[in-house]
Amino acid sequence: MFGIGMQELILIAIIALIVVGPKKLPDLAKTLGKGFSEFKKATEGMTDDLKETMKEDDKIDDDGLKDSLLLKKPVEEEIPQNSTSSEVNK
Repeated sequence: MFGIGMQELILIAIIALIVVGPKKLPDLAKTLGKGFSEFKKATEGMTDDLKETMKEDDKIDDDGLKDSLLLKKPVEEEIPQNSTSSEVNK
């Protein structure tokens, strides 16, 4: 766990006990536990949202627009069938 051994954890607990005191130490531990839990939930939520967005981006093809942007291929423009050549050149 973060490269901390059992001896280091015991030393940190003893220092925390001395600094905070025996009465407030359980409340501090409870608050830290809740904080770490909320942080974990937030990071998992962001990770899930990012994965979902990446999956949606893979599904969208946009008629080759994505490929043209990534591979720098020109996108073929569609010419409306009812327009004249002078309207297209404008």
